[in-house]
Amino acid sequence: MKRYTALFVLVFLCFNFSYCAKTTGQKNVSPENKIMVATYSGIIIPVAAEYLQDAVGKANAQNYKAVIINLDTPGGLDPSMRVIIKSIMNSKIPVVLYVSPSGARAASAGVFIAMAAHVVAMSPGTNIGAAHPVMIGGTLPGSGKEKQEDEKAKAQAKVLSEKVLNDASAYIESITRQRNRNVDWAVKAVTKSDSISAQEAVKINVADFIADDIDNLLEKLNGRTIAGFGKFSTKNVELVYFNQTSRQKFLATITNPNVAMILMSIGAAGIFIEMYNPGLILPGVVGAVSLVLGFYSFHTLSANFAGVILIMLAMIFFIAEIKVTSYGLLSVGGVISVILGVIMLFGINPGTGISVSYSIIASSLAIIIAVTFVLGYIVVRAQRRRTVTGKESLAGKTATASNTLNPNGKVFIDGELWNALSLSGKIGVGEKVEVVKVDGFELKVKKIS
Repeated sequence: MKRYTALFVLVFLCFNFSYCAKTTGQKNVSPENKIMVATYSGIIIPVAAEYLQDAVGKANAQNYKAVIINLDTPGGLDPSMRVIIKSIMNSKIPVVLYVSPSGARAASAGVFIAMAAHVVAMSPGTNIGAAHPVMIGGTLPGSGKEKQEDEKAKAQAKVLSEKVLNDASAYIESITRQRNRNVDWAVKAVTKSDSISAQEAVKINVADFIADDIDNLLEKLNGRTIAGFGKFSTKNVELVYFNQTSRQKFLATITNPNVAMILMSIGAAGIFIEMYNPGLILPGVVGAVSLVLGFYSFHTLSANFAGVILIMLAMIFFIAEIKVTSYGLLSVGGVISVILGVIMLFGINPGTGISVSYSIIASSLAIIIAVTFVLGYIVVRAQRRRTVTGKESLAGKTATASNTLNPNGKVFIDGELWNALSLSGKIGVGEKVEVVKVDGFELKVKKIS
């Protein structure tokens, strides 16, 4: 017992010694000298808002020195953009917006987010601008009696568009003025979709400076006076990178218009295969899950409801093509519905940064049409195949007259006796006959010459 006790004490001491050796060499950096770095590249959607809001919130809660948002975005949804801006505007520590890497942009919603930041830095070769608000969803021209309604709808859409534009102009003017930036350009970026390079942005007081990388960014921040926070120091700071959670990465991946379209295609193909051959299970499960994820993505992206309905209608047409002989008309209707649906989903103008790639549309259509026609071909081929079981399979087979058919009698076929009716006159016992037709429980036969 003493031996085991001594061994336990020895292991305990060794563990504590190694732990102390590890921790003694570590730098004990206080939260006040840490800077959080949050990197986001993509469309501004609810997941982006959640991630960046969490980053700013955590940095504030733990009294970090500042937050650096490394951003590259083509734009996105207004509600998500405003969530991010609110968290930045209410931050008790400086928020630095860094447009990077080289080739990145802060367009549309990205402009608003940049104007809300306390410091704006840009990598060489980046640009900022084109913040004109775009209404998601499209309208299709009418004809005949629909023309008047169409003109009325266009007039209403114009009024609504002007309201949205005025609201966006007032909003960006407010946040830009609060940060003492170039208000005239900010309003111009909204009303005229103006876009400028990083160099021009610094020149006209849209951005504060150009930084080659994160180290260069820290160098230029050092000693800089930030309004509301005084002189800022980056000496001996520690960068803490705030990464997206697995859930956020997954949702960010599926809430992409192109991915949503692919999910819809996979879902449609899986459902088609399961309906053609019930019981396979896997295609049906994969198809159903893909469809749900696709619809979730469209809902999250605030897609036009009419566009979603048209895509669903197209799927119904494709499914009906397998069951109904329409000589391709249902498939044509499905293709037209998909095209119109995609056009109406996010509108023709991709100013929000949310749109579906034409190559994705074409490939998705090709997959759905290919699956539909392959299954349709299999169904038609199966329908034309000769029956090999049951009484219907007797047609065309050879039988033997078991008694005289004059014209009625009996024949022997496949080990069974059947009532038969001769179509070629009197047939003697033992003669070979061919079954022409099965009529209920009677075979119509003719003499084999």
